[in-house]
Amino acid sequence: FTMFSLQSTAFAFLVLFAATSNAFTVLPSTNAQRSVTSLNGFGDAFKNAFASDDSLGKAQNAGLSGGPKTNDNVSINGKKVNAVVGQKVSVVAASARVKISYNCNKGDCGTCNVKINGRVQKACQQIVPAGKCNIQTL
Repeated sequence: FTMFSLQSTAFAFLVLFAATSNAFTVLPSTNAQRSVTSLNGFGDAFKNAFASDDSLGKAQNAGLSGGPKTNDNVSINGKKVNAVVGQKVSVVAASARVKISYNCNKGDCGTCNVKINGRVQKACQQIVPAGKCNIQTL
């Protein structure tokens, strides 16, 4: 035998085996059957790891109860705006379409200085307080 005829004989045997075996046949599925994945002992230790724990009781809403705390006493250049307590002044000004110039956004340069309740503050670093907040651009 030559090497070429040995390779072609092996290939023909492989094709014949694949055609006669059930290895590549697709079984028709019915809606009544459900597919079940078997872990075969490999992951049996983890099969209940992500199951619901009934001893914890009813699941609660993970969000903020009552929503975020808003401050209705915020105004920018005399215009009333909606703001969340703790929100950056730069974000509140941008949502109200008030132009404030920024350069470094770190509080180093002073380009974004505004007056908050009469005191000069940096808009990129200052947050909205819980009480009255009157913001004036410079």
